[in-house]
Formats: sequence, structure tokens, C-alpha cells
Amino acid sequence: MGQKYFRPEIECASRDALHALQSYRLRMLVMNCYENLPFYREKMDAMGLTPGDIMTVEDIVKLPFTVKDDLRDNYPFGLFARKKGDLVRIHASSGTTGKPTVVGYTQNDLDVWADGAARAIVAAGGTKEDTVHVSYGYGLFTGGLGLHYGAEKLGATAIPVSSGNTKRQIQILQDFGSDILCCTPSYAMLIGETCRDMGIDTSKLPLRAGIFGAEAWSENMRREIEESLNIKAYDIYGLSEVAGPGVSYECSEQTGMHVCEDYFYPEIINPETGEVLPDGEFGELVFTCIGKEAMPLMRYRTRDICALTRGTCACGRTHVKMARPRGRTDDMLIIRGVNVFPSQIEHVLLELGMSPNYQIVVTRENNLDRMEVQVETTPEMFSDEVRRIEMTERKMASALQSVLNVTAGVKFVEPKSIERSQGKAKRVIDLRKI
Repeated sequence: MGQKYFRPEIECASRDALHALQSYRLRMLVMNCYENLPFYREKMDAMGLTPGDIMTVEDIVKLPFTVKDDLRDNYPFGLFARKKGDLVRIHASSGTTGKPTVVGYTQNDLDVWADGAARAIVAAGGTKEDTVHVSYGYGLFTGGLGLHYGAEKLGATAIPVSSGNTKRQIQILQDFGSDILCCTPSYAMLIGETCRDMGIDTSKLPLRAGIFGAEAWSENMRREIEESLNIKAYDIYGLSEVAGPGVSYECSEQTGMHVCEDYFYPEIINPETGEVLPDGEFGELVFTCIGKEAMPLMRYRTRDICALTRGTCACGRTHVKMARPRGRTDDMLIIRGVNVFPSQIEHVLLELGMSPNYQIVVTRENNLDRMEVQVETTPEMFSDEVRRIEMTERKMASALQSVLNVTAGVKFVEPKSIERSQGKAKRVIDLRKI
């Protein structure tokens, strides 16, 4: 076995040592924001706050929240605390729900990001002897370059394959002897499915681990991926506004993702009131970027719903762990007054042994919401008689009703009729005019 930690002095630091480091970095962040960002200075002045009021991480609750609209309102560079000459890279979100959110990086910021990604690779069993196959998208999206620079920081060999051309991906996995695959979980499913269709025995590939993130996935989907690719699948978390993948990551225990809290200080709040919730309670995840220079966000509301737990993990790491997000407050569906997360639906489908390829179609008829879950049949099911398929549809609808507390129609569609994604899977088609 290779190394157990990338930076053991930090990953296994005592809570007292972490507290002292976090408090120092928070003070530096607040000073940076106050002196270099009129947006934060005006907010703090309106609250009667000065940098001197923030001494330890316990004082973080005094600081204002930041939301995605603040980034859009200050588009493109209004939240940059460094001059253009100090920046070495700019990333941006896709902007599918409005103006893109733009993030700038100093060289130190890139080092911080790469450090977190390197920790994630080591936690998944990676070493500098390994070849890391990166199938996240490259470009303004943060996924590809995050794991790429993390692999290089570790000293491993990075293959910048990017997404798409799945058969070519598989050829590279075979010919280059890739050890670790990095991509979205839905794309990992597609790679496994394509291997099966090509008659490739994945147990003969050198591949032994996968690091998957950028979209919600379930434990059932983890098992599907592990079985189809003959690997161990690890979760990773990041978001472009804070940093790409490497903000948090799973270790071998897989009981939550360790947050790199020496760089990104986490809180869980009640999304309605802003009140900080105790460990173990689910709420909205908030990050303060205490390790960043160019875009040092205060108390950024991620909209991800999860919980935090503390204590030394069996792996030896002391950093707080976050649960896999249950969903997001902004992609949560409200169906006839009931909150529904796509991940809940996926869990039910996979529990029943159905295909992980599905879409949720929401319409409004006569002022009433209607939700239909379209699920691909397997080739074996598709040859079944109509009555048997209808019985299975009713069974699934009943299971969904039990879990969601709302009625959902179920419709089987032909194998491979749902468009495959080479990035984030598009699970929801909301046709309501709300």
C-alpha cells in the first residue's frame, strides 16, 4: 500500500491546532475583504462591524452571508480582492440560470485547490506511481483542471482525456493502464455500460478506484458503478464559487466527506432563518473561504442540503465530515406542496433493481402538478408481455408514493432511449409554467 495521507500534519491535526489556524486565517480573510472589497466593507459598516470584532472562528456568526446573486450582481470581477496582475487563472460557471459566476485565482489559490484534490486522490488509495484518467470536462468548468492539478501535485501521472467519445475513453483505459478514473457518476455508469456492450471484461483493466462528483448520486448508484467497472467508488465535492473538486472528499471509511477545513470553514444553517444548526442536523451548507486570496467569500450559501459530524475518523483524519448532499434548495422540486429530491427517486428505482437511466418529467394540468418518472427497461424486460410491464410500473409507483408522500406516474421506455450525458446528467424536465 502507498501513503495514507497527503499532508498528515494538517489532515490529522489536533482540534486545538485547527482552531488556531482557522481563527488566524479568518482574521486575515476579514481584513482582506474589508480593505479590498467595497461590497463587503459596505455590508460590515451597515452592521456596525469592524475587522477587529472578528478574533476567532466562533465570531464567524457575526459576518454577513453571501449568495449566488451577489456574484452575479458584481459580474464579472466585482468580488475580486486582487488586481488583474495578481491573477493567474479565471474560471466561470455555465450560467444556465442567469449570468455566469466568475471566479479568479492567484497562484496561491490554485495551490490550495490542488492541495485539496491531491488529498482526495490519496484518500482514494492513489500514489505518485499511479495514472489518473480525468474525464471531467476541461475549460471554464472547474472539474477537469481540479483533479488534473491535484494528480500532478501528488506526483502522479495525469491523463487529460476530458469527457466525450466514450469508446476512445475505454481504449485509453485499456492501453494506458489507468489506475484511477475521475468523472461524474452518471458518466462512469455510461463507461461501464459501454464496456459491457463492447464485451470488455472490466476485471482485466488495471483500474481500481474512481473519484466521482459534480452531481447527486446514491449508495445504490455507487454499488452499480463498482460492480460494472470492478472498482471502489469514492465521492468528492466542490463548487466553482468556492473551489472545484477537492473542497471535501471521502476516505476509505466512506462515512462522509472530510472537509478541507483549514481552507474552507463549513457551517450548517437553517435555510429559512439563517440560524446555525448543531452537528448532525440537516440544513444548508455554508462555506467561508479562509484559505483564498483572490475571491475570499464570507459565509457563502451553497444551497446544498447536508449535515456535519465531528470527531476523529477511523482513517485517522480529524477534519469535520459532511454527509453526501441530499439535494439542493434550488433544484428541489415542490410537487403539490411536497418537497421532492431527484436523489430520493433514484434510490427507489435502484432498490427495485431498475435501470439507473431515468428522467423526471413534471407538468401542470388543470392547475395540478403531475410528475412522471420515465425509466429505461432492460433488454430482458423489453421482451416481457405488456401485462407484466404494467404490473412492474404499478409496483414502482406504489414504492415512490410510500417514500415521497406524493403520487408519481411511472412509464417504461425503450433501452437507451434516454439521452446519455457526458457531463452532468439532466434528470429533471420541468414543463410547468409557474
